[in-house]
Amino acid sequence: MKRLVAVFFTVALFAMAAIAQESSSGPSAETKSPPKVFRATKDQIKEVQTKLKTANLYTGEANGRLDDATRASVKQWQGGNGLKQTGTLNRATLEKMGIELTETQKLVPVSENSYAAVDGKAKETGKAKETASTEKPKRTIFRATKDQIIEAQKRLKTGNMYSGEETGKLDDATRDGLKKYQVANGLKVTGTLNQVTLEKMGIELTDKQKTAATAAPSK
Repeated sequence: MKRLVAVFFTVALFAMAAIAQESSSGPSAETKSPPKVFRATKDQIKEVQTKLKTANLYTGEANGRLDDATRASVKQWQGGNGLKQTGTLNRATLEKMGIELTETQKLVPVSENSYAAVDGKAKETGKAKETASTEKPKRTIFRATKDQIIEAQKRLKTGNMYSGEETGKLDDATRDGLKKYQVANGLKVTGTLNQVTLEKMGIELTDKQKTAATAAPSK
């Protein structure tokens, strides 16, 4: 009987020691790694500088340095492409420019703060916010006249953004020139001669266009 008690006591001591060791060692607390910082490479900066020069937004060298002149041009380009004007080459800006990311950069998610405010509200990502109204008003299509297109072509030629003839036709060359103009003036880049672009160019609207603009529902 005494031997049985001694064996039981010994087993109990070993069990308590094992439990104490496990609780003391325990799983180590997980340390949170610092958030990854997105940085553009030298080659990417060179490619950005080349694209900005093509759009007449940058006049310096494609040296791969994110200097003040490059940041100012990036900021201007961002303003015309629905991005927040930070002057930094974040992921959203590189992707919008069509510049390929490195494998490391792909691991850094796009920040929601990279997008510009739309109608006073931050651009939403993920699920789209549904409007309360189920009925949508008919959308009026804005069309520029031939004379307005000719006038726009003249102004684009003066700004070295178009080298074709003043045909009054909204062809590909004219659309490319309009895109350059819209980028340089912080407008939405559509390549179309819309009301905002005409007004920015100082080209007068027709009475019909003015009526349509007045009748358009306010947002």
